[in-house]
Amino acid sequence: MKAIQVNDLHRYYNGVQAVQGVSFEVEYGEVFGFLGPNGAGKSTTIKVLTGQLRPTSGSAQVVGCDVVEQRQQLKPQIGVVFEYQNLYERLSAKDNLQFSARLYGVPRRRVDETLEQVGLLDRAKDKIKTYSNGMKQRLLIARALLHQPKVLFLDEPTRGLDPGVARGIRKIVEQLSDQGVTVFLTTHYMEEADRLSDRVAIIHKGKIVAMDTPDVLKAKHGESQNATLEDVFIKLTGNELY
Repeated sequence: MKAIQVNDLHRYYNGVQAVQGVSFEVEYGEVFGFLGPNGAGKSTTIKVLTGQLRPTSGSAQVVGCDVVEQRQQLKPQIGVVFEYQNLYERLSAKDNLQFSARLYGVPRRRVDETLEQVGLLDRAKDKIKTYSNGMKQRLLIARALLHQPKVLFLDEPTRGLDPGVARGIRKIVEQLSDQGVTVFLTTHYMEEADRLSDRVAIIHKGKIVAMDTPDVLKAKHGESQNATLEDVFIKLTGNELY
């Protein structure tokens, strides 16, 4: 069984086809980079895979759960960190996680364990309004890990962060993969995708236009021996990164 299996996925919005026949598989413990320009279909695909949006046609299973028929069974198996930071600013980090722990029904010891995992245990009692953007992002990851999900969806996890903080988050991703957690990663930072991803899929106008390891994609689509993943992305999508 694969961690994620997507078969001929389609999704329409008011007559516009946002996702067109997307198919792919992701192994357990794999970091899978899902890359594309804004409006390419990345967010729609993630919403389908996390049970937030019904596909128009096609099918998808995450951790063996059908994303339409088994949404309730799916939720405890996945963690999601979206681009926006939805935290309770007036509460401390520990209070935020304790609230989520009660919702998940997980032992309270997981609060300190996840805070330590993301390097925030020493700031556990500080209110979120005193946190930097990077600290908030690490706390969001901690919250998504409370219930020890098998698959973690990370949407632009290092966007707008300084290099040092971004490096720390990339290290967390690497550690999770080593522990067998599947990470589904979207990012506009091609160097980050190249470094972290075991495989990459590039989606453009709702269709996957390339999928393989970063090295194979660079060798196949690069126009020089020194081609980067950014070069490949621009060649296949015609979009400058922003």
